[in-house]
Amino acid sequence: IGNLKDITLRAVEVLKNVDLVLCEDTRYSARLFKTYGITTPRDSYHDFNKEKKTPRFLHLLKQGKNLALISDAGTPGIQDPAYYLVTRAIAEGIEVTVIPGASAVISALVISGLPTDRFLFEGFLPRKQGKRRRRLQELSTEPRTMIFCESPARLGRTLGEFREVFGPYRKAVIVRELTKLHEEIQRGTIAELQETLNRGEVIAKGEIIIVVEGRKNL
Repeated sequence: IGNLKDITLRAVEVLKNVDLVLCEDTRYSARLFKTYGITTPRDSYHDFNKEKKTPRFLHLLKQGKNLALISDAGTPGIQDPAYYLVTRAIAEGIEVTVIPGASAVISALVISGLPTDRFLFEGFLPRKQGKRRRRLQELSTEPRTMIFCESPARLGRTLGEFREVFGPYRKAVIVRELTKLHEEIQRGTIAELQETLNRGEVIAKGEIIIVVEGRKNL
């Protein structure tokens, strides 16, 4: 999710009226702020400084300050450090609210053409081969539609592992750069997607989500 127009009217209003906005990367948010005329002060909040900065932000909240937290793209709290601050704030009895908005997970599921009534968001698979293999084996009998995040560098490897564990004929969809200028969607069986990637017809760059069909009842 990366189109500046995906933001909601309510989100813009909130960002303009809070005391401080926490951003994964202040450079990314600068473009958003400029586009919508947002002048609220910003501070960085990411995986490498969250433990150091969280106490100060909690202190500001206890003093009655209103803080907003945004991610580089999509909904905060999904695969980013927002979860850490939210859980700490709740534990401290601080009120937390959410501004609904764009989510790559739901958007990819809806556009995939695979069943949407029941699904599993798996996120990124473990990097260590043993844990990765075990997790895929656990998912081999999963009946729900599965949603994975993946990096461009590991896309080929992951499709190969999917083929070994799920079989070559399971339906899958590669969703790349959702809502951005170079949005790309490739549908087919796992084997067909492998071949498409090998022919260079899928650009292994940007943000990638893979949606995989669940196992059908035999």
